[in-house]
Parts: sequence; C-alpha cells; structure tokens
Amino acid sequence: MPEVLLFAQAREVAGRTGIMVEGTTVASVIEELIERFGPEFSDVVAVSNVWVNGEPAESDSAVGVNDEVAILPPVSGGLE
Repeated sequence: MPEVLLFAQAREVAGRTGIMVEGTTVASVIEELIERFGPEFSDVVAVSNVWVNGEPAESDSAVGVNDEVAILPPVSGGLE
C-alpha cells in the first residue's frame, strides 16, 4: 500500500503527517484521501503539487505498493 506524506495545510486538515492508502494512480490515491478527509482536503489538494518517490507526478502517474506519495501545498511566508 502506498504511503502518503502530508505537508503544511494538507497535514493540518488531515490531522496527521502520513497515511497508508490503496491506489494504483495518483488520482486514485487522491480520491481515497478526499473520501477520508472531506471537502476541505479536496480544496487543499486542488492547489497542491504531488510527488511520487521524489519526482513530480501527474494524476495519471502510476503508484506502486511500496511508493511514497507526497502532497505539497503552496507555502507562503518568509522575511519581508
């Protein structure tokens, strides 16, 4: 089962830093996460980047049972 790592707003909405979910594509993994965490999570994912095993991924990218999927929402802040 792929491991999903959640960062920034995705982590806040889900209330955890990671989760194991079933799925064979990025889209199917995201669908499972939205089912579990609801519409607010869907809003966060809509503006997030998704990486699989450290590489940028598209919704149709394959995901294997030992893969790591990272949900990376945009982050703002820093020095002004």
